[in-house]
Amino acid sequence: MNELAFLLSLVATLGAIAVIGVPRMAGSITMAAVALAWTVFGSVSWWLLAPAWLLIVGIGVVLNHKPFRMQYLSSPMFEVYKKIAPALSDTEAVALESGTVAWEGELFTGNPNFKKLRDIAKPELTAEERAFLEGPVVEVCRMTDDWKTTHELADLTEETWQFLKDNRFFGMIIPKKYGGLEFSAYAHARVIQMLASRSTLLSTHVCVPNSLGPAELLLHYGTEEQKNHYLPRLARGEDIPCFGLTAPTAGSDATSIPDTGVVCKGQWNGKEVTGIRLNFDKRYITLAPVATVVGIAFQLQDPDGLLDGEGSEGISLVLIPRDTKGMEIGSRHFPLNVPFQNGPIVGKDVFVPLDALIGGEKMAGQGWRMLVECLSVGRAISLPATAAGGMKIGSMVSGAYSRIRRQFNLPIGRFEGVEEALARIAGNTYATTALSEFTAAEVDRGERPAVPGAIAKYHCTEMGRKVAQDAMDIHGGKGIILGPKNYLGRSWQASPIMITVEGANIMTRSLMIFGQGAVRCHPWVLKEMVAARMDDPSEALKAFDHAAWGHIGHTFSNVWRSLWYGLTGARLARVPGDKHTRKHYRRILRYSSALALTTDVAMAVLGGKLKFKEKLSARLGDVLSQLYMASTMLKHFEDQGSPAADRALLNYSMEAAFAEAETALDEFIRNFPSPLVAFKLRALIFPAGRWQRQPSDRLGHKAAAMLISPNETRERLIDGCYRSAHAENLPGLMEQTLANVIVCEPLERRISKALRADEIADSLTPAQILDQAVKLNLINDTERALIESTRQEVAEIIAVDDFDTSELQANVQPGTRRTRAAA
Repeated sequence: MNELAFLLSLVATLGAIAVIGVPRMAGSITMAAVALAWTVFGSVSWWLLAPAWLLIVGIGVVLNHKPFRMQYLSSPMFEVYKKIAPALSDTEAVALESGTVAWEGELFTGNPNFKKLRDIAKPELTAEERAFLEGPVVEVCRMTDDWKTTHELADLTEETWQFLKDNRFFGMIIPKKYGGLEFSAYAHARVIQMLASRSTLLSTHVCVPNSLGPAELLLHYGTEEQKNHYLPRLARGEDIPCFGLTAPTAGSDATSIPDTGVVCKGQWNGKEVTGIRLNFDKRYITLAPVATVVGIAFQLQDPDGLLDGEGSEGISLVLIPRDTKGMEIGSRHFPLNVPFQNGPIVGKDVFVPLDALIGGEKMAGQGWRMLVECLSVGRAISLPATAAGGMKIGSMVSGAYSRIRRQFNLPIGRFEGVEEALARIAGNTYATTALSEFTAAEVDRGERPAVPGAIAKYHCTEMGRKVAQDAMDIHGGKGIILGPKNYLGRSWQASPIMITVEGANIMTRSLMIFGQGAVRCHPWVLKEMVAARMDDPSEALKAFDHAAWGHIGHTFSNVWRSLWYGLTGARLARVPGDKHTRKHYRRILRYSSALALTTDVAMAVLGGKLKFKEKLSARLGDVLSQLYMASTMLKHFEDQGSPAADRALLNYSMEAAFAEAETALDEFIRNFPSPLVAFKLRALIFPAGRWQRQPSDRLGHKAAAMLISPNETRERLIDGCYRSAHAENLPGLMEQTLANVIVCEPLERRISKALRADEIADSLTPAQILDQAVKLNLINDTERALIESTRQEVAEIIAVDDFDTSELQANVQPGTRRTRAAA
């Protein structure tokens, strides 16, 4: 019995050391102290004590005597590692080195430090930013008639373009010393969010100059001459920028762009200078048809060695004025009936001087690094904010319409099928709001969020598509009949566009989120890879020794954590929060340890083949994404003061996130190519089976109920979307009607009851029925007037448009359509 107790105490101590994360020396001393106590005070047989002491001392020496460990273990391990480690291409190395790591890195530790998350300051708008949001942003939304711009003009009005220029909308990211607004990334996101809630066409035209484009690239890499020339013009809207990256044969695989630029001599402004002769074919370039300055990514070639050693061949970036000879620009693509300015750019023998290179000659060949670094910032702001704006207005109108529209004498929002869709809309909007605003604020904190940017881009646009679909289902025929009275159709048409641009979502999920995250965010993997690339053998071995043994300890701890948290649901773990939020922190802790363990197992078993196992990689990316989103939702909830009224919505959104994370883990294990490893993983991660489920119907009912009547939770959820009530903005008018409908509901019930009781004849006209209700003192004259006006408002809201055939026919002259050659 003593022997069994001795073994159990050693195992329990070892497990506690691993779960807590005790340092190596302290852990070795603790294990020795337990063994010593049993040796002195316990009656344990020598045949068990002796091997136990040998193991404890031997492992203690290995872990804590560095010279011995490096010579006899780390050195041979390092030689093996260098042979089997996956080779990194220069392109992959640039991508991995281009971003920074913040909270997402904590999630890969298996034991995230929640204090770091909670200590992040709540993002706030400055007085100037708020004034801009409440002034020019609201005004340009009021000016925009989405039906007119999308159907009649296929463009913004001239008045709107000029307003955007005059108010420096295209210079939000440009410093004030160049004439820009110099807004924070958070303010930038809030502006895009409101514009998107009014018109995708409007928000897209503002997004691009403030995202991946000449301004962003010039700010980071431009020469002083380039900054002084271009930035003031871009801020004032005198120059409209675009950036050409995508080619017919190179979309998501941007490093394979076929466009070329050869360094040579040529004529520029009447003089012979060293420059670049470019040939390119770009498509899908937003703002290209109206751009006055064009950024182009191309493969630089220097066959005659004219670069003087300052630059190199490779992907480079150049700025070209619109009127440069040889460039064909101006025709338009037509993206899914959402006609923002987008089109091809073709260049044949376009010659520009070397100083047209962004950053000058010294940045020749550095274009891929420049693009990756800037894209991680732009991806974290523009598309997530656009999705959030669309989802906020979708939540507002779907909730209102569900209360206003009646079927079978009930608001349709009372039907469980509609309620289910409303709950998803509310939950997805809450998650997207938290994710988009947190990730934008990361940029303000000095981060270059490559992995969070990919998470935000993918999940915000995917959830945006789901909200658009649910909103369309709720609205039925109202949603599909286009016209001035339709406030959903263009958002539904635009959702696939958001899915596709700035890295197709399929690629983002299967290659980028975990593909970059596993290496970039893991606490040890990148350090091991860097050690293998070091030139000094001695320093390389030291670096590898530190990283490898740190990695071994990391994996060992997460084996125990996964088992312990899987058995207990992490209920005994110390986490922050109150009695309502601690359960969510604990589940983040549990799934974080599972993510860390599965990541290490996948890397160890599959090695370099893991990056080709895209479905497995995507599922681990899903786990990381859901944990990141759950973290941002908790942060968002607490930043808003942990309002009691929002708990049901938070719980619904968190339950959905954890269910997705657990399903992704389960699917990863089920499809892992080694059945034996999969069996062991399941035993460690799900020792008591799967616990997490999707939100219950009861919780969904509470989440849906928040959307169909005015309340503080609904106000917080839709805050930031355009809600002004005027004739051209039906969603704003719906808010007024919603309030009136709710006031009228008990009055209408009295009248219905009287009709059922034959106190009022149902053969009367609606007006006569109201007259009778007044006579019977069921309602008074004021209430009668309110009912009549509200019924008229409801009729206007549920009405749809119809047209004469001639109004729908395109006015296209024969032979004017152009088709781009297939790749």
